[in-house]
Amino acid sequence: MVPANDMPEEGELVVATVKQVKNFGAVVELDEFPGKEGFIHIAEVASGWVKYIRDHVREGQKVVCKVLGIDERRKNRTVDLSLKAVNEHQKREKIQQWKSEQKAQKLLQLLCENMGIALEKGMEDFGYDLISEYGSLYHAFEMSSMKEVSLEESGFQGEWVQPFIRMAQENITPPYVEIHGILELTSTNPDGLIDIKSALEKAESMAKGIDDVKLDIIYIGSPKYRLVLIAPNYKVAEEILRSAAQTAVDHLNSRNGVGKFVRNKD
Repeated sequence: MVPANDMPEEGELVVATVKQVKNFGAVVELDEFPGKEGFIHIAEVASGWVKYIRDHVREGQKVVCKVLGIDERRKNRTVDLSLKAVNEHQKREKIQQWKSEQKAQKLLQLLCENMGIALEKGMEDFGYDLISEYGSLYHAFEMSSMKEVSLEESGFQGEWVQPFIRMAQENITPPYVEIHGILELTSTNPDGLIDIKSALEKAESMAKGIDDVKLDIIYIGSPKYRLVLIAPNYKVAEEILRSAAQTAVDHLNSRNGVGKFVRNKD
């Protein structure tokens, strides 16, 4: 897949595969930038004096490097890299990020196949825009998995949006999820406002005391209230949201009011 930018930026960490090892350095292929190569000078291979460069790098090895700069004078604009400027924590973090992005690219390809369009068209129609908005395809999938309305809030529209959300929810494990629903509560009783308040309090109580679960009830205009539930996963979220909503509806119905809940899938 073609990245949003055709060259890395100075200071950026990149994943590369060692192509050729020479006495004075190593030529590498930039995995995230197809067709682009970089060069690690022997002085940037490791801290201290390097006697045998092959003690540190070998052909076919996957490495994480820091971009020192781009030499415009060389053919194909060679990227100057440093191996020693990357610590172990940065290396692990970058490799995990790269693996996540590889997964996201495969999911996008599958999504395009399911929609009957070419990957290139999918990238042109929404892929590059997602990268621009979220920083990476994986983060776009992750946010869609965490929060169903993330794409909508970012202004994305089209037939691809709901399939994208489903693909994210089925394949990405987020740190938490957020789901929404609309609760409609009406009462013509003299104490109707008190009954509605009591119904909302009972709904809130269904999420209290449960670890990593939060329920917010937001008034959006009579007779509607938005329920926003955050939980570790969709199963827990759905169960608690529906239980909270049903508790409110049952309480108001018992007081001769009318309650209705609509699960918001936007």
